[in-house]
Amino acid sequence: MELTAETFESELEEALKSFDRFIVCIDKTPDECRTSLISLIEKAIKAYVNREPHLRHGIALDKQITIMLSQSEKDRPLCGIYFNLSSPYHKARPAVAKV
Repeated sequence: MELTAETFESELEEALKSFDRFIVCIDKTPDECRTSLISLIEKAIKAYVNREPHLRHGIALDKQITIMLSQSEKDRPLCGIYFNLSSPYHKARPAVAKV
């Protein structure tokens, strides 16, 4: 089975419904989210197809979204789309100097 972003269209559509309804994101509009999802799915497919034999996943992420393709018993891998909880207002911790 050849994997493409269209292979995971149902997962993409469900993620976009969640994004539109529940996710507050200053960095992405819904159209930008769709573009990001497609790009990340393509990167996850590449990681999945080129993974080492003992690995089971292909992962791609940006600051707001993580895509994970996981080996399954079927021809088609499982696709998980996760929205990362973060805030642009979260202050970074100061670096601790190592002595």
